[in-house]
Amino acid sequence: MTASIAVILPAAGRSTRFSGREKKPFVSLDGRPVWLRAAELFWSRDDVTKLYLVVAPEDREMFRTRFAHLIAFANAEVVDGGTERCDSVANALARIPEDVPFVAVHDAVRPLTPHILIDTVFAAAQRHGAAIPALAVTDTLKQVDQQRITATVSRQGLFQAQTPQVFRRDWLVQAYAQRSQISEPITDDAQLVEAAGHPVTIVPGSPLNFKITTPEDLELAEAVIKLRATKKSASRLGFHDEAQW
Repeated sequence: MTASIAVILPAAGRSTRFSGREKKPFVSLDGRPVWLRAAELFWSRDDVTKLYLVVAPEDREMFRTRFAHLIAFANAEVVDGGTERCDSVANALARIPEDVPFVAVHDAVRPLTPHILIDTVFAAAQRHGAAIPALAVTDTLKQVDQQRITATVSRQGLFQAQTPQVFRRDWLVQAYAQRSQISEPITDDAQLVEAAGHPVTIVPGSPLNFKITTPEDLELAEAVIKLRATKKSASRLGFHDEAQW
């Protein structure tokens, strides 16, 4: 039997690297806001109980005014964000009923996640307790100080983490309760679960599952959506299975 999963979509970031009048989750991506395209990946799934959309308090009124009808349609709850990303996730986590066994956290600015990747990471989390998608690092890594290379870093065993990251709810609650014990910056939820002593399994990520961080990323996402819209283009690229897109 498939376990029930609540999905948290953090969209409360400051978008400091995105030059524009709107924050990244709210900009239009081929006619629909980025956050909506991310939410659509989950809201029709039978194993998803509810979406929790986390927005900054200063954006709450705008968000409800612009998207109230979509929030209702998506069976979503709007949650106030916190100072840091982990604070935002903690706020949403506190709203999830205790009888929901699994929680997924997915960046609201990853709107192109292939459905097959979601299926795979959801299944892996249910088998192992915690799972994330990740891509092996293929580029050469350089350590730099003041624009000068100080070392070449081995990429052996290094992976680039993606979302959705999926965890047993009790593991994630425990990890967040202990987050004050971590001295380094917290950059994803798996970091907290690892620190709490729980193993996290990885599944193969996808190059299409990138975050929209810059205006160039938005242009690339637009191009991917246009390619997805044409079966002819997808076939030419070697993607015959729609789920891979």
